[in-house]
Amino acid sequence: MTDDHANTANAHAPMPPDHRLLKTGIIGSVLLALCCFTPVLVVLFGVVGLSALLGWLDYVLLPALGFFVGLTVYALWRRQRRAKPL
Repeated sequence: MTDDHANTANAHAPMPPDHRLLKTGIIGSVLLALCCFTPVLVVLFGVVGLSALLGWLDYVLLPALGFFVGLTVYALWRRQRRAKPL
């Protein structure tokens, strides 16, 4: 097998679970931080006429942000633990 063929085969390999967890945690944390610390959702809800829901926004966004930050920390911990030789 040539090196080019081996690199192509590895490029299409499935993503390891730790990498998928880390990617999901980082993307979720960034999106929720953007919604929590900037008026993106406030403006969006006002434009579409859902401004009555803004009072409940903190009850949803802050626990979701905590969940995604925790997921990121857990994925980093799993990756570090797997990388250490026993």
